[in-house]
Amino acid sequence: MYHEVTKHSQHRYARSLGYMDWDTQPNPFREYIGAKKILLPLALDNPTPPYNMLSTKLPAAPLLKESISQLLQFSMAIAAYKSANGNSWAVRCNASSGNLHPTESYLILPPLLEEQNNRSSVLHYAPKNHELEELVSFETDFWQELPENSFLIALSSISWREVWKYGERAFRYVNLDVGHAWQSFLISAKLLGWELTRLDTIHSNDINTLLGLNQEKRFHEKELGDMLLVVSAQNVQSSLSIDRLLEALPLTYNGVANKLSPSMYDWEIIPSIEDATSTEQIAQPKDFYTHYSSTSQRASKNVILNRRSIHVMDKIRSHITKEEFFTLLKSVSGSLDGKENSAHLVLMVQRVEEFNEGIYIFVRNKRDRIALQESMHRGFLWKECELKNLYLLEEREIQIASQAISCSQAIASDGAFSLGMLCNFAPQINEYGAHRYKELFWECGAVGQQLYLDATSMGLSGTGIGCFLDDMFHSMLGIKDNTFQSLYHFTVGRGYVDSRIQTQEPYEERE
Repeated sequence: MYHEVTKHSQHRYARSLGYMDWDTQPNPFREYIGAKKILLPLALDNPTPPYNMLSTKLPAAPLLKESISQLLQFSMAIAAYKSANGNSWAVRCNASSGNLHPTESYLILPPLLEEQNNRSSVLHYAPKNHELEELVSFETDFWQELPENSFLIALSSISWREVWKYGERAFRYVNLDVGHAWQSFLISAKLLGWELTRLDTIHSNDINTLLGLNQEKRFHEKELGDMLLVVSAQNVQSSLSIDRLLEALPLTYNGVANKLSPSMYDWEIIPSIEDATSTEQIAQPKDFYTHYSSTSQRASKNVILNRRSIHVMDKIRSHITKEEFFTLLKSVSGSLDGKENSAHLVLMVQRVEEFNEGIYIFVRNKRDRIALQESMHRGFLWKECELKNLYLLEEREIQIASQAISCSQAIASDGAFSLGMLCNFAPQINEYGAHRYKELFWECGAVGQQLYLDATSMGLSGTGIGCFLDDMFHSMLGIKDNTFQSLYHFTVGRGYVDSRIQTQEPYEERE
């Protein structure tokens, strides 16, 4: 089973090259050579509401080139350039494992832009220059099935970008990044008063067809469709069919994808798990509510543009208040996409005001409460805390264990707390099929992106941790089977700012 094979342990890490093969480092930017380019106006100067307004329904913006530009600018675009020792690299709004960005985004637009010549289009978003690349244009009556001024977003993945560094475990990180991107779009859409609905009965083969990813001669590295989202001023049915859209597509598209690496190392397990999880999606039950919680008055765009992954935590300054702790947890307490939650937060609390050091759990779906308790050590307290659904499991010194579990990374032990996202695992996959494996990572990635943003909004630092010792964490909890599995770890505190690294505004050269 892929998940078992790719677990890290004290005795061995999941297989990878074990070194950085810089000669084959993938290009972080996809480009379609020969496709028509549509330069988007920069939205960096656009006013955005305070971050705490995310908890309210904002007036819907009109569907214009400018609003589409803002949606992309504050979700998938470059947030800043960093430079040190003669090297420069881009930092984007959406978090990514190793800053490798396997996720690509596409728009499927009705006739809207002057450059579309009154036809619908499939367009690739190219963040390097903040532009769209038109891959195909066509006529269709599909848009009659949606509310006025609706359009589609598709997310896809190029696994090689992560495989290059992380080897066999990379598929996990690829799908965490899909979740990061998904939540980035959801937040950016909320700033415009738009709703985002994931179509949860679409087969990945149909997404591949829609984006032209099945036209193999146009690609050097394999790229696969992940999810399809509807953007609208109102909610739409998640079971919407795209058959009428697919029927209207031409057989061939414009543009050839640029070659990202001169050569690739072949990991057989990666295409195997990709094929195994490319099954039909099965819709899940709806949850009752979504929830965001923040008191920050900072402009939303400033929160988004200043989100960073911190490499070193300052343990002297990483104490946080009880109110900050609760705000962070409440921000991810509800369903982030309207579906039932499957990820619960096991917290290793180290420096939180009025909280003793120890292990806590924040239960994000009451459905799992009893099963969680039965899966864990019988001696755990399950003592209710002041915040609803937060329980103290055990008071103990936890910093050494926190660091050891996180592949000996001090960022886990030097912050206010670290956490593991413990998912309802085998029961969900058995009920909803192999595709659900990817979806569980998507949920964890979405939770991580939200924690990044809320930490940033409060002047705190957050960092996702993909390297953790899976079963050491499970053993600490007493978990002995696959009913629950931890898929993503995260830490919050206050990070050091490295003065040797310079920051530049994005797109200055383009301006």
